[in-house]
Amino acid sequence: MKVPCFQCNVTTELDVHFEVKNFVCPNCQNLYTASSDGLRVQRKFNYKGEHIGLQVGQQGTLKGEEYTVTGILVKKAYGSYYWREYILQSASGSFRYLSEADGHWIFLEEITEKFDVKNHPINIDYEDLKFDLYHYTSTDIVDAKGYFDFDIPVKKVSMDEYIAPPYIISIENLGDTETTFYGEHISVSEIKKGFPDTPLPYKHGTGVVEPFYLNVRNSALIFCVIALLIFISHGFIYSDRVEKTVLGQDLSFSEFNNKDFISPSFTLEGASAPMTVSVYSDVNNSWANVQVALINETTNDEVYANKDIEYYHGYTEGENWTEGEKGEKFYICGVEAGKYHLTVTPQKPLEDLSNNTIRVNAVWNQPSMWNAWIPVIIMGLLLAGIYYLNVNFEQKRWADSDYSPFDEEE
Repeated sequence: MKVPCFQCNVTTELDVHFEVKNFVCPNCQNLYTASSDGLRVQRKFNYKGEHIGLQVGQQGTLKGEEYTVTGILVKKAYGSYYWREYILQSASGSFRYLSEADGHWIFLEEITEKFDVKNHPINIDYEDLKFDLYHYTSTDIVDAKGYFDFDIPVKKVSMDEYIAPPYIISIENLGDTETTFYGEHISVSEIKKGFPDTPLPYKHGTGVVEPFYLNVRNSALIFCVIALLIFISHGFIYSDRVEKTVLGQDLSFSEFNNKDFISPSFTLEGASAPMTVSVYSDVNNSWANVQVALINETTNDEVYANKDIEYYHGYTEGENWTEGEKGEKFYICGVEAGKYHLTVTPQKPLEDLSNNTIRVNAVWNQPSMWNAWIPVIIMGLLLAGIYYLNVNFEQKRWADSDYSPFDEEE
């Protein structure tokens, strides 16, 4: 269909598959109405906002189907809130609609389902989903471009919107005419892919039905399954395992003070496990130290650890006090199967004549749940962080609605 504009002398041509009732010149915003003797100028839109987005006649592909932009509407609500709606027609003649606000996009279709929203119920049900009332208001059409199979209303259109992100139901009423649309959030990347080389408005804020980056419920289920598998595998690995004492020795400071004690060789079999080293010495207002080296006799790899034992006590300003312990415990983590020996080097001050020995015990494969609990705790913290971000995201989504569920919580 070719329409020359009598006001600006610009001709607009587009192959449309419907009866045109209104045409708005994309160049000068004059609205033409179909009559028995052709199109007649009816009025002019005076909206001066900059248009960034799709253009009348532009072709693209969305959801695997090719569409042509046949018309564009700019709507206003609350006196200062504007958004754009694009009418798309496929080659078969069916219509779809794109709504864009603040860079967020919704892909819609008209449905025959009717809802009783005269009293603006808080929620409605559709396709096993509960949709919550986001707002109801009156809208003005302040600008238009292209071809339309309906008369663009001059009066205000009442609109009720219900959301169940990423889905939306929008119900428009004009007099006795009610039209219902069902839509879903569509990403900017999909719009760019479907309509390449098209400048699009920048996205800011949170979209009305923009989905959160992660599904919190699914994330929780995944983390729970992973935690269960961790505990099951941990129990399976250690179900038939018993502690193995590889060293239990009293070392005399008179013989080994600052000298090495080399333990007999021992063989470890099975999966890697921690080695727990316990030391005890009868220190009294003094200290002792022990260094332990675990030496793999096959690879000559060495792992060193040391521990101070300190115990002090006294009487000061009418009070007894103590500091430190006579026994300590430390760990060598992830000791794999193999043949090993330990080199133990104890030490104490030469002036300490009351402390004569130090006891060293080393146990491999001592049951410990820390290896299982650490990743579970990390996943719990991640899940808590995800939940917090999701709540913050939803609060921003509902910030412009008078029906925010967060207002009820307050």
